[in-house]
Amino acid sequence: MSESFPEDILINFTPQETRVAVMYQGVVQELHIERNASRGLVGNIYLGRVVRILPGMQSAFVDVGLQRTAFLHVADIWETRSPGEPARPIERILHEGQSVLVQVIKDPIGTKGARLSTQISLAGRMLVYLPQEKHIGISQRIENESYRDALREQIGRLVSNSEQGGYIVRTMAEGATDEELANDIEYLRKLWYDIQAESKKIAPPGLLYQELFLGLRVLRDFVNANTMRIVIDSRENFQKLSSFASEYTPTVLPLLNHYIGERPLFDLYGIEQEIEKALARRVDLKSGGYLIFDQTEAMTTIDVNTGGFVGVRNFDDTVFKTNLEAAQAIARQLRLRNLGGIIITDFIDMDSEEHRSAVLDEFNKALSSDHTRLTVNGFTALGLVEMTRKRTRESLAHVLCEPCPTCSGRGEVKTARTVCYEILRELLREARQFNAREFRILASVPVIDVFLDEESQGLAMLSDFIEKPISLKAETSYSQEQYDIVLL
Repeated sequence: MSESFPEDILINFTPQETRVAVMYQGVVQELHIERNASRGLVGNIYLGRVVRILPGMQSAFVDVGLQRTAFLHVADIWETRSPGEPARPIERILHEGQSVLVQVIKDPIGTKGARLSTQISLAGRMLVYLPQEKHIGISQRIENESYRDALREQIGRLVSNSEQGGYIVRTMAEGATDEELANDIEYLRKLWYDIQAESKKIAPPGLLYQELFLGLRVLRDFVNANTMRIVIDSRENFQKLSSFASEYTPTVLPLLNHYIGERPLFDLYGIEQEIEKALARRVDLKSGGYLIFDQTEAMTTIDVNTGGFVGVRNFDDTVFKTNLEAAQAIARQLRLRNLGGIIITDFIDMDSEEHRSAVLDEFNKALSSDHTRLTVNGFTALGLVEMTRKRTRESLAHVLCEPCPTCSGRGEVKTARTVCYEILRELLREARQFNAREFRILASVPVIDVFLDEESQGLAMLSDFIEKPISLKAETSYSQEQYDIVLL
């Protein structure tokens, strides 16, 4: 993180789900929700079976025992090669029916299956173990070059040359003793040994290793030098996390606090309201401006509007101030909503190059505290800012919501009159096909009201034309687009 804010982590446990809020200076910056019935898969290791190879896409579909087959691209297949030796095509590496040890690197999202890799990595508190590698890497967040060298040398002393595997040193390793690092190495090696042993016992497809549940991942992955305390609202889970911390992350143990207040923890800090706001399409800015978020399959678009904000001097000043405020608000909303993939922001048009540059700098500064990998491009010719944010799990909206059954996610429904005209056309088709005594229309109250009022004459004309009576019945449970025609 470029700026150091004191950080609190609040964990709310219920039997059904775990919710985590990361707070900077009392304001929610990140939300993580994991439901026991649908835990994320990233980090899980499976013994899979190759079911189909697609040479044209240089990829394979692998059955790992999930609802949908998972996807493995040739770029994610680990294989040893001599220097200068070209990579082999996927059809020469894998064959259908082959057993393969794979790890999930991206959760299933929408209609896409999980993304896999054969390069295994196991995360510990201070180190990430790479069983197939040999090198020692250092986290990019550790920027001091001499300190990087010292850490590399420290790990090198603890790992003998005869042992398999490489390591990536995480930021939590800063200031770690030899004993702490040695414990992490021992834990990761044992974990890998157990996974290998299990892979020889089972037939594919099968789960070999499941990533830690969210509460424990907080202790391993979320805590950093700025974390002041971790507040837990469940006695049972406080004990569980304390036990895990004392064994694997002893430095985190003093940060754990058990919340025993009467008022629910997330209510106390206003997090429930923040979750509701993070699901809304519109986000109001303090100045009177507002943002509009539209999340589609292909990308997320963000539109910045001045709304009721009037600048103190002139319109350019108003636009500039709104865009500066929007830059900070968007950075926070991306983390809150966990939006990933391609993100396009339409800031309000600015004539001044100086203003555009200042807004872009403010945007980059606000995004610098994001833990997720992202890239930001400058303003395009159309005045849009394009960026990508790595997507490894579903967004908050996809975890908590589903498409509206009435509009199927379109955000709008056909008018009652449009539905009336559809019904009239359908009645004509039915009358030509079937010789019924009478036709009865079952539809929503607004649609029936239109038939009884402005379209009553059209209905009577159709009844005369088909020479059959047509009756109406309002169904209060029907949505506006829903109807049935019953033949009597």
